[in-house]
Amino acid sequence: MARIAGIVLAGGRSTRMGAAKAGLEWHGSTLLRRVAGLVARGVDGPVVVVRAPGQELPSLPAGIELADDAREGRGPLQGLAAGLAAIGDRAGAAYASAVDVPLLHPAFVRRVAGAFEEGTDVVLPHAHGFRHPLAAVYAAAVLPALEELLAGDRLRPGFLFERCAVRVLDEATLLADPALAAADPRLDSLLNLNEPDDLEAARARPAPAVTVRLPAAAPSRVRAATLGAAAAAVGLTPDEGTDATVDGERVARDAQLPLAAGDDVWLDPTGVGR
Repeated sequence: MARIAGIVLAGGRSTRMGAAKAGLEWHGSTLLRRVAGLVARGVDGPVVVVRAPGQELPSLPAGIELADDAREGRGPLQGLAAGLAAIGDRAGAAYASAVDVPLLHPAFVRRVAGAFEEGTDVVLPHAHGFRHPLAAVYAAAVLPALEELLAGDRLRPGFLFERCAVRVLDEATLLADPALAAADPRLDSLLNLNEPDDLEAARARPAPAVTVRLPAAAPSRVRAATLGAAAAAVGLTPDEGTDATVDGERVARDAQLPLAAGDDVWLDPTGVGR
């Protein structure tokens, strides 16, 4: 199976939001930090954040790469081209995400990425009545077509789809995956935030319900959007301890590491390990 990278497009103008979306606060983190981290949890290749030329971004963890749009204000195809060019031959395809989807679940990323196969150029979700080009997987091989479209100022994603082998995933097909159906049955992963009211409504939702386990203690069910919040909920400071896993995967003790609904978090303040 082809290695799948991640691309997060952070260079939009955010006209309706009134402020750059990438730096907006989200439960002690930022939209960009959260979305980049969630995408990274769902792919097995490099993750590239694409920004506008000269755009300042909030801090990102080690390992997340940066690329610049060749020109500002040219829409998602420009950012997608920049991201694919930065990834090069390190992955066969990339999951592309907007920066304003804080309810994204790694299970959604894995479901769409898992539908990519040889002979497919684009894996395109179609849900809630819309196609979602910024929740889709693109083969590395579409880069020349992207560059040709950009040179001709044909900037709509639909122009690319007309030239590609597109596999559409409707809601039923997406939710046929048991892991995604359990984690995100309403496909809130696709909910993007365009205006301040959208942001406030999303912030008002409860943080994800996660399970926290400690040595010699019963599991605790808490609500936490980050590893630091999960640690604080069981009486630990974010930097306390030397061992942490999320769903069985060893993770850095990064207080802003994003958590998603259903995560199983192991914290060992003794450093002994499981």
